[in-house]
Parts: sequence; structure tokens; C-alpha cells
Amino acid sequence: MEKKMKDFEESALQLIRKYQIPGTAIGLAIKGEKVYEKGFGFRNIRKNLPVTSDTIFGVASITKSFVCVAIMQLQEKGLLKVHDPVVEYLPDFHIKAEGIDKITIHHLMTHSAGIPPLPTLFYAGRRSRENDPAVADYPGLDFESGEDKESIETYEQLLEFIGEHNFELLGEPGSEFSYSNDSYALLGMIIDKVSGKPFEKYLKENIFDPAGMKHTYVLVEDLQEAENITTLYSKRKTDDGDSVYEAPIWWSSPAMLGAGSIKSCVNDMLRYADIYRTYGKVKDAQILTENSVKAMIEPYIECSPGKYYGYGLMITPNYYGGTLVEHGGNSKAIASQFVVIPERDVTGVTFTNLAGVPATTIMGGSLNVLEGRDFNDLPFQGDKYKYTKEELKQYEGKYVSNEGMSLKVAEKDEKLTFKISDDDAPIIATNLDKDLFLIVVRDQVEVVKFIWEDGKVNRVSYHHRQLRLVDKGVEQKS
Repeated sequence: MEKKMKDFEESALQLIRKYQIPGTAIGLAIKGEKVYEKGFGFRNIRKNLPVTSDTIFGVASITKSFVCVAIMQLQEKGLLKVHDPVVEYLPDFHIKAEGIDKITIHHLMTHSAGIPPLPTLFYAGRRSRENDPAVADYPGLDFESGEDKESIETYEQLLEFIGEHNFELLGEPGSEFSYSNDSYALLGMIIDKVSGKPFEKYLKENIFDPAGMKHTYVLVEDLQEAENITTLYSKRKTDDGDSVYEAPIWWSSPAMLGAGSIKSCVNDMLRYADIYRTYGKVKDAQILTENSVKAMIEPYIECSPGKYYGYGLMITPNYYGGTLVEHGGNSKAIASQFVVIPERDVTGVTFTNLAGVPATTIMGGSLNVLEGRDFNDLPFQGDKYKYTKEELKQYEGKYVSNEGMSLKVAEKDEKLTFKISDDDAPIIATNLDKDLFLIVVRDQVEVVKFIWEDGKVNRVSYHHRQLRLVDKGVEQKS
């Protein structure tokens, strides 16, 4: 094992050095017992403090799986049903588009409610961002809404903001996948209301404490009691190259805790992973029933070719002969990835203290090497589709989401070029089907799928979100 993982470390260190990641933590377990753990770099460079398996990092959107554990627990207690309409629990939830009565808790859990990416999270975290000079260096944020709204601090303000936003549903609830932080904010609100406890208190009493997760928190202010916690870092471009610097302010979105608020460590997250490995138990604690876990890892809706969304988890049913259950997270000073292969009793997690870096690639590489494959192996293959220049021209344009994500596509020399904010993203394959491309963004593989409507391309699925076409004439501008 030691020699095998040395090969992993060589490849991982290349990425860590390339992206100047101050600190990276990784842990792998088989049958609940750690077989590999490593801290690369520092949780604080200036103080020369190392990363350990108890160092607390942000987990960002891995939080969504915890939200769904809580929802399933509440269903087990008979306090709700996942196929109930959302308005039954949140009567003040309203949107201008038709179809709200058809949106169920299940649709929120699977990102299939039809809600497009909205700028809600931007405003929900506005107060902490306004006090953070590092916000300008957050990668990939190209916010162009032109709106000037107040910070969203309460559930009431959140519901009002969503209700005032003018949008059409992407499709009939249950028919279209588009990753939605708003959906998970609503789920957090439901947990609060149905349980009669604040979201953070419910998670502590019903998940963290029973699972023995002693170094896991929701609220930023609770981190004051922690000692082994990472410093946050950001990166800015300078004339002399990229510069990494301390950026100690944690971003907080109190009205959207369900979207990505948890902070944890490798040791705690490996304990948590056993819920999915054992179908409900962490040591002697029964967190969920077997049926609830099976419901969580059911592949309900395809989010990219061969990959589906369950409840707060992404599911790859054919992952080298097993099932890959996973979720990642990205936010300020956070890139994280969490994995479980239940049939092989394998669990793993990796954290970094810098955003926009390939944590997913590092995690995937560790699984590859652990199971005897090359670090860079990909679990899918496909024949290239041959495009004409005219076909490629149909994809050109600038696509944006109201979350601040921007993708520019242009045809050049009978090939497509992709640009994510200021980063070029080379194609590695036109894979599996027409309208589908694999690109590499900061050493992570991303799927791009163009969506047609009324005989023309008007949306693109990228990073599991649907982005709308706003400008066809980007060839000269890109």
C-alpha cells in the first residue's frame, strides 16, 4: 500500500505545486478503517502549521448530502414525505412562473424543480463578502445581474427574493436537471420548520453527535471553539505571476445554510461516509434506515452522461464495476470531494484551503491508484463525433447563469474553443453523442452539453447547471 500510494503522491504533488495550494488533506478507508491519510503543505504557512486528518476545512456543497440525511430522518419520523408539495410546508414560497404546486421536496432534493441558477446565494452572503477584500479574486465569478438588492439575512427575505425574481421554470418539475443552491436553501428551511429546531442544531443533535463527528460545525461563529482549523487563502494575478495570500474571512449565508455551510475534517467525514457504506450505521449509531439510504443513492435524474443525481449525492452506476457515490464542493478557500463505493467498502475525502483547484482530480486519482489504475484514468470512453464547421457555428455564443458563471464558445479552424471567465478550457473529447463535449478546466474534466429549443441552441449545461445564451456574437470578442 505504501509503495502504491507513493505513486499517487507524486501525481498529486504536481497538481498541488502547479496551483500553489497551501494545504491539502486526504483520507481513504476500507471497511471503515483508514488505509491512507496524508496532509500536504500547511493549514497556516506563516506559522508553519501542518495539515492533519483533524484539520477543519470548509466542505461547501457536500453539505447537501447532510441536508438530505436530515430530510430522510424527518420522513422516517412521519413528519414529512419527500413527494409532498413544497408549499405544504412553506406556504409563503411563491414564484412568478406557473407550476409551483407541482414542485415537491423530492424535486428540490434532485435539483429537478426547474428552478434556474439564481443570484440568491450572492445576496445571501453579501454582508460577509462586502467585508472581504479577497472577493475580487474568487475564481470564475463574473456577476453581471446589474441589480442592487439588500443582503438576504432571513428566511422571509429569501422567500421574498425568490418570489420577486422573474424567471420561467426550465421545464415541468422532474424533467430538467439544473444544480440549484436555492432548492437546498428551501430544504434547510423545511428542516428548521418541521423539526422545530434551527438547522444547525438539528444537524448537530441528529447527525454530528450520534456519528461521533466532534470537529464538525455549521455556523462560522462556532469555529471559535476549534483549534486545529485551516487558515483561508486566496490567489490573485500579478505582473510577476499568481500570488497566494491569507484571506481569513469566512463567507456566511445565514438564510442559505443548506446550500453549503458545513466545516469538517477528514476523520469526521470518513465516519460520516459510513452511513452510505453500511446503509445507515456509523459504528453503533443507526443514523438512517437501510431503505432511506437506498433512496438517497438511487439515480433519479441524469446530470451528465453516465452520472445521475440522487438525494444530495451524485451517482455513477457503472464505475469500474461498482457504484460511485460522491459530491464535491467549492467556495471561498474551499475545494472538496467526498466519495463512497459501497460494494467495495471504500470511502474517501479530500479538502483544500484554496478555491478553484482540482480537488476532484486529486480524489479521483487516489481512487485510481488505490484500485490499481493509472492516476489519470477516466471511467468513461467514447468515439469522437465528427462536426462540420457549420454545425460548430451553431454552438457559438456567450452563456451565463445568474450565479455569476460565464462560458464563451467560439468556432476557430473547424474546432470549438471554450473560455471559462479568463481561463481557456481545451477539449479532450467530443464524447458519446452529438452536442456533447468534454473539456478540461483547471485540470478537472467538465461536461458541456448544448440544449436545443425551437430549432436552435439556446442553453448549455455546464458544471451541472443550465446557462442561458445571452450573446451569439462572441467570435470577435473571445
